[in-house]
Amino acid sequence: MSHEHCITSTQNWVQRVVVGLNLCPFAKRELAKNRVRYCVSNAREQDQLLGDLEAEFKRLDQQPEIETTLLIHPYVLEDFFLYNHFLALANDLLVQLDLEGIYQLASFHPEYQFGGTDPEDAENYTNRSPFAMLHIIREEGLALAIENYPDVDLIPENNIALLNDMGRDKLSDLLKECLAPK
Repeated sequence: MSHEHCITSTQNWVQRVVVGLNLCPFAKRELAKNRVRYCVSNAREQDQLLGDLEAEFKRLDQQPEIETTLLIHPYVLEDFFLYNHFLALANDLLVQLDLEGIYQLASFHPEYQFGGTDPEDAENYTNRSPFAMLHIIREEGLALAIENYPDVDLIPENNIALLNDMGRDKLSDLLKECLAPK
């Protein structure tokens, strides 16, 4: 699978799902300003992915014009259970590098499942993506966006209602439509 395929599919997903359904009301602004970095990791082991994650933290430190990075990792942690366990290691790395409060991680995966939900519940599609990925977010930029957004606490509730109205089948089809030709 080529890097181009992974990036194009992810860009399609961001445009059509994240922005198109307004799941993240802050994403459109950063896309318009071209401040989103799409990066594909060649990692095939967790340690390699942690190394790539550390490199992305350093890149963000050195390039303040990048607001957020989507670190796509199609060759490792394809199983959601393993991916979910890896998130603790990724957050530990954030703490070890003394970057807690500067960056935070959001998680996306093709099989994403929130605790207490069934695998096929529509609400899981708020975090379902074409490939497993780690989203590195600058806390300062997020705090500013939240400060200027009314009723930020209603975002998850509104997203769940929207996705439940759309239904799992329609959401599954939409996610499949985001995949670029190989």
